[in-house]
Amino acid sequence: MISVEEARARILAGLKPVAAEMVGLAQAHGRVLAKPVLARLSVPPADVSAMDGYAVRAAEARPGARLKLIGAAPAGHPFAGQVGAGEAVRIFTGSVIPAGADAVLIQENATAEGRDVLVNEALAPGRHIRRAGQDFAAGDEVLSAGRRLSVRDIGVAGAAGHPWLCVHRRPRIAILCTGDEIALPGEAVPDGGIANSNAAMLAAFVTAHGGEALLLPVARDTEAAVAAGAIAARGADLLVTTGGASVGAHDLVQAGLARQGFALDFWKIAMRPGKPLIFGSVDGLPVLGLPGNPVSAYVCATLFLGGAIAMLGGLPPAAPVLEAARLGAPMKPNDVREDYVRALLAHDGAGWVATPLPMQDSGMLRALAQAGALIRRAPHAPAAAAGEAVEILRLEMV
Repeated sequence: MISVEEARARILAGLKPVAAEMVGLAQAHGRVLAKPVLARLSVPPADVSAMDGYAVRAAEARPGARLKLIGAAPAGHPFAGQVGAGEAVRIFTGSVIPAGADAVLIQENATAEGRDVLVNEALAPGRHIRRAGQDFAAGDEVLSAGRRLSVRDIGVAGAAGHPWLCVHRRPRIAILCTGDEIALPGEAVPDGGIANSNAAMLAAFVTAHGGEALLLPVARDTEAAVAAGAIAARGADLLVTTGGASVGAHDLVQAGLARQGFALDFWKIAMRPGKPLIFGSVDGLPVLGLPGNPVSAYVCATLFLGGAIAMLGGLPPAAPVLEAARLGAPMKPNDVREDYVRALLAHDGAGWVATPLPMQDSGMLRALAQAGALIRRAPHAPAAAAGEAVEILRLEMV
């Protein structure tokens, strides 16, 4: 068995980012930039007002001074003339500063009296003016390649003049569930069978992590059916299988994939749940074989599939983020495997408190849904008392 860290490194080493495509600005949220975004224009494009008020000469804006109002400059309609001695122009937030003016007297510090403006407070040159290019200048790199685009980034790109962005396309993740015993949710479950929770769960996981899920028909327990699933996955960027990864007589994933030239990288990792993880490739298509037990499948997806989708989507490789917490109940010593324990999560004002759920069976999905975190326990970790420090992986909404 290999370690979780080595398994993650070997999976990511077998992947490369998918090709790029152009998408509309409003559709680019959550995608990863394939090229940097360079500003096509400066923001602001000219010196503009930061407030509503009056464009004036600062040297003349002394308390008690009376200035002649010679015009107005609403945003988008610059004043064509020039501000001379003893003059002012009505101005608004975003308005271009007229020639001759070097400050903005905000309306709260002025009194309008017909065509005159009475100055109530002195101001310095440059006051309440946003200089041209203050945010960024034309040609500046405003967003770097390899960045997952946030809502704020979309705003920056729009301000920089880009209606389209070059991003990595969403990775296509084919999902192949295996086993004679599984039925689709809503179908009649045969004797000895079970409803298929893995397919929809993993499809939702893929979508939540920025990929496109391609659900393949369930492969029954024959080598030929598994081989047919591998053929159907051609054109995907990653094939994810569930079930058939262990050593039973009906665990036929590796044998079925071998019919299509499967090259195994590794099998079995020192973790719980999720020991019988498989990674390899079929004719250049990476294959990640998850255990069939739904909790094991989810934990392995969290530790390995999420990072694989990110890597394929153009992000740099990264491990799941572990955070500090305190135990809400004691834990027994751990054995040779790295353990990921489902736990309830609460915040007591001083930090996170993770309380292990009493039942950790890898078929118990309700307990997984209730959990707020996975407690990571290193191999051979000693017994731990309530209140001791632990590392957790918060599950949040994915």
